[in-house]
Amino acid sequence: MAAGAASQNARRSSRHFTEPSSSAPTKTRSKRASGGRSRRTAAETDDEDAEDHDEGDLEDSEEEQVASRPVKRRGKAKTRDRDYDSDALDEDSDFDASEEEDKKSKTAKRKRENGPGKARKTSSPRKRRRKLDEEEDDDDVELKEGQEVVGVVVQAPKSGRVPPGQVSQNTLDFLQKLADPKCNDREWFKLHEPVYRLAEKEFKDFIEEFTETLSEVDPHVPILPPKDVIHRIYRDIRFSNDKTPYKRNFCASLSRSGRKGIFACYSFSVQPGGQSLLAAGTWCPGKNELATIRSNIARSSDRLRQIISDPEFVNAFGEPKPMKNGGRSSIFGRDDELKVAPKGFDKDHKDIDLLKLRTFAVIHYFKDSDVLDPNFKTKLGEIAAVARPFVRCMNDLMTLQDQGDDGNEE
Repeated sequence: MAAGAASQNARRSSRHFTEPSSSAPTKTRSKRASGGRSRRTAAETDDEDAEDHDEGDLEDSEEEQVASRPVKRRGKAKTRDRDYDSDALDEDSDFDASEEEDKKSKTAKRKRENGPGKARKTSSPRKRRRKLDEEEDDDDVELKEGQEVVGVVVQAPKSGRVPPGQVSQNTLDFLQKLADPKCNDREWFKLHEPVYRLAEKEFKDFIEEFTETLSEVDPHVPILPPKDVIHRIYRDIRFSNDKTPYKRNFCASLSRSGRKGIFACYSFSVQPGGQSLLAAGTWCPGKNELATIRSNIARSSDRLRQIISDPEFVNAFGEPKPMKNGGRSSIFGRDDELKVAPKGFDKDHKDIDLLKLRTFAVIHYFKDSDVLDPNFKTKLGEIAAVARPFVRCMNDLMTLQDQGDDGNEE
């Protein structure tokens, strides 16, 4: 009995021991089971997200393929493209429809403006230019305080022009107007400046051509640009009673040193009314040059008298003697001649008529018809050839040299 009791107690103790042990594993399995369920739930969620992502990528790739596919809008191909991607084509078709509607509305508006049956006309360049000129004339000029409109600028004439080397009637007409004191002022000249510029250019071209001709006649005269031989048109009115600001002629002086210097020169002037001229010699030389000329003349005047008495020279410039009525002839008759013998010379000197001179120059005049002649520079060169011995003689008389030579001009 004791043994049975012991075995029974042992079973009880073991059952008491195993009950807590059996309960612990039970709790552990419940935790694992719950953990397993949570892991399966996350895995299932990832699988679902992956499937959704794959489906989205597939849709995006299909849309890209459809968008990259070229859309043809002609014929039947356009209908097939609409079957493939109607959404994209609907957008384009809407845009095309809106463009067509805008074009139709603009065309209808243009037709309403032009009216039925009216063709659109474009004005010619001449009409547009005339319209612009009229608009400019209509525009009021905004003047500042103290300003006023004095006149309209006169444009240069487009007709009557001549080739280089000739003088036109336009130049003579301009100089003729400039001779009028009413026109010889700064306001009139400013309004006619385009006319003056054309006449000035014409005279420069003529002088440029004549310089070459004169250089052939007298090789002592170099070929210089017109600006070095042409005189300005502005007058020096400081010591003159005539206060008109502009000359009435175009003038150029050609010598060994251009228009400046002490040398005798050829002077050409264009002036209407038969006042155009070619002059040769020296005008009012300086004190020292004049004293040298008089000294050489007092020593010997044979060369000078021989030149001015030559028949060809007389025919071109007049008789070599003072005129009774006081007019000019050859080198005599100028207003600056002395009334008495110059200081240091006897009043009964045999060459007293030459010693009284202060200007040694001769002049040949031309008619307006001669000036307008296309071959005028040739005739001018012929007169210059007659005056060449006189010009060279005056240059020699202004130098200190022995006048007892044979008087050869060369």
